[in-house]
This record gives sequence, C-alpha cells and structure tokens, in this order.
Amino acid sequence: MKRMKEEGSSPVPSSLSPLDSCKKLRREAGEESEALVPSKAVDCEWACLPQELLLHIFQYLPLLDRAFASQVCRGWNQAFHMPELWRCFEFELNQPASSYLKATHPDLIKQIIKRHSNHLQYVSFKVDSSTESAEAACDILSQLVNCSLKTLGLISTARPSFMEVPKSHFISALTVVFVNSKSLSSLKIDDTPVDDPSLKVLVANNSDTLKLLKMSSCPHVSPAGILCVADQCHGLRELALNYHLLSDELLLALSSEKHVHLEHLRIDVVSENPGQHFHTIKKSSWDAMVRHSPKFNLVMYFFLYEDEFGPFFNDEIPVTHLYFGRSVSKEVLGRVGLHCPRLVELVVCANGLRPLDEELIRIAKHCTQLSAIGLGECEVSCSAFVEFVKMCGRRLSQLSIMEEVLIPDHKYSLDEIHWEVSKHLGRVWFPDMMPTW
Repeated sequence: MKRMKEEGSSPVPSSLSPLDSCKKLRREAGEESEALVPSKAVDCEWACLPQELLLHIFQYLPLLDRAFASQVCRGWNQAFHMPELWRCFEFELNQPASSYLKATHPDLIKQIIKRHSNHLQYVSFKVDSSTESAEAACDILSQLVNCSLKTLGLISTARPSFMEVPKSHFISALTVVFVNSKSLSSLKIDDTPVDDPSLKVLVANNSDTLKLLKMSSCPHVSPAGILCVADQCHGLRELALNYHLLSDELLLALSSEKHVHLEHLRIDVVSENPGQHFHTIKKSSWDAMVRHSPKFNLVMYFFLYEDEFGPFFNDEIPVTHLYFGRSVSKEVLGRVGLHCPRLVELVVCANGLRPLDEELIRIAKHCTQLSAIGLGECEVSCSAFVEFVKMCGRRLSQLSIMEEVLIPDHKYSLDEIHWEVSKHLGRVWFPDMMPTW
C-alpha cells in the first residue's frame, strides 16, 4: 500500500476490509494486463498456424474430430483437404446391429472417393462379421480407379466375412486395384476368395514392387498360383500362406539367384478334418533356402491332431518360431529337440499328462539359439525345469510358464523354484498365475 501511494496510485478506501482490498487490487492488475494484449491475438495465433503444423496435428485426430475441426475456419478446412492427410486411411465398415465398433460415416466415404481417391496410398479395410460390411468394402474398392495404392490390407475383425461375398464380386473389385496400382508393395488378403487368375493380374502390374504378401486361408489359390508370384516377384521379402501351398518348387523359386533374400516366411499348418494327410517337404529344399537367405525367419503355426504329425520334424528343418495351438505329443517335442537347431521361440499350449522333462532338456541342449518359451497345459518337474533354465542361461529373455505346469519333487517346491530360476536368469522370475474370475 505504501508503494502504491508513492507511485501515485489512488489509495484504497479505508472502509474496505483487507480481503476486499486485495480483490480490488487483483482485479485492477488483471484489467491492466488485458489492456496490453490485443483483443484478437489468441484468435490470430490459431488462425495463422502453418499448414505443415496443422497437418501434423490433424494426423493425430480421430477422423470425426478431424472433420469437425475442418469447419472452424477456411485455413483449417484447407488443411483437412491436403493430399498428405489422405495418403494413409483405414475404412471401418460395421453394421450397428451386430458390432459395437464405430463405422466410417457413409457421407465421409463418398467425399473421400470424390475428392481424395487419387491421394490414397496406404489403405486398409476393417470389417465386422457381416456380409454387408464385406460387400461395402468391395464396392469402395471398385471405385478406386484413379489411385495407385502402395499397401492394401483386408481385415475381418470376427469370422472371415470376405469369404461370404460372391467370388465374382470380390475378384472384380480386387482386380481394379491390381490394374490401377503400379507400385503395390504390401498386400494382406488373408481369409479371402482370391484365386490364381487374380494373382496373375497382380504379378503383371506390380511384380517389380511387391515385397510383402500375406494370404493365409485362401482356399481358391493353388500351389501353381503362389509359384507364379514367387517366379515373377523377385523383390518379395515376406510371405505368409497355408501349408498346402508350400512346395519344394516354391522354396527353390524363392532361393533362386534372381530373388532377393527372404526375411520372413510364415506357414500355417491347419487340419480341416481329423486324419487329414499332409505332404512332406524335402530337406534339400530347406537347405537351399537357408543357403540363399541364411537369416530368414521361418514361423510355423500348428493346429493339428496328435496323429497328423507324421510328416513333420523327421529331418532337420530351419524353423525359428514354433507354435503348437493344439495338444502335441512327447514324441513330436522330442523330434523338435533333435531337428530344429535354429529354434528361437517355442510355445506349447497343451500336452498330455506325461512330464516333458527329457524333451525340455533335449531342446535346451540342441536348440542353442532358444530365447523364448511358453508352456500352457503341460507337466514338467521342478528339477527338470531348473536344469533347463540352467542350460539355457540368461539368453532366455522370455519365460512364460503357468504355475500349474510345474510339479514339485524331492529337490524343489513351488515356493523355492522361483529363487533358483531367478538366480540362473539373472533377474527376478515368477511363474504365471491362472486368473480367477
């Protein structure tokens, strides 16, 4: 107060209480600071943001919020229609009656096709289990005649709804993309009715650029169809398919001098009917593959019945990641330990009631690159498990073992085993617990 009097400010009336005096001084100070700032400064700052900054912000907004933001001012509307913002887009097509997921608004889809179809480069379609959603995706694909896509992904969030679409409708829509896209590098079309003739169209227009092809569970494709792709697409680095499409000829084509080094090969080995027969791949074909691409990952998912494993793991196979989705016998796991020297990751979801002690020790001894293992409905004695961890050592970066798997014995109880395992791993470890609801 003394300072204010010295500076010539009007004194505060003595009739005011100290609290009211402070409020008045604070209000006067606020009015002075507001007077120093132009009234439209904040508005001007938002309106004059650079287009590059607006584009960066818009990329983080959900699609609906992005559309609302475009109505704020002319500058934001221009940013909303910048080609760079529409290079990557995911169409979400769901039926409200059968899905809880939000769908891309039909009016927005029309606007995208009308104004931005030639800007689209990285496109995916996420559909629910309804046939209507899959058909809507095909309708949109049929209209993309002015775009040249680099990546395309067709994703069914539930059952493979694209398989319910009439095959001619699907093939016609996919052919539009294959013909107009001259630089397609990534194609994910799992669980679709794609066939050999449509793959020939793909190869004829995109053989120089295709690097990734995922087409598991495509029943209309034959081994000859996938071989055509491997023969022509020499830049292919990642491939995912079902085991019935795998052949010695395909592996030799992928191992030719003209072909680049394959990085990732995923094989789904699925039994459609109990007792199904599976062919055998020659060891010489796998050897040719390893010589050509020594660092490639071979990922195999097995969903077989126990009596269907006869053709597998009888000779050395360069598998690196191995997953058993159904029960697998002790005999098969014993063969894995002998014939999979490149194994990096092993997951066993189920086994019988016989302990896997010998099989685990054999895997630790021969699979010297193993760094991750998961065991579900199996049985292993605590002593054998500790010995397995001791042999593998600290290279085991992932160790997921259900507590029910471990069987206490004369050396270790369940309360003691985590200390012993932690000592050999060099970090604290506990077995996984089955959640109780």
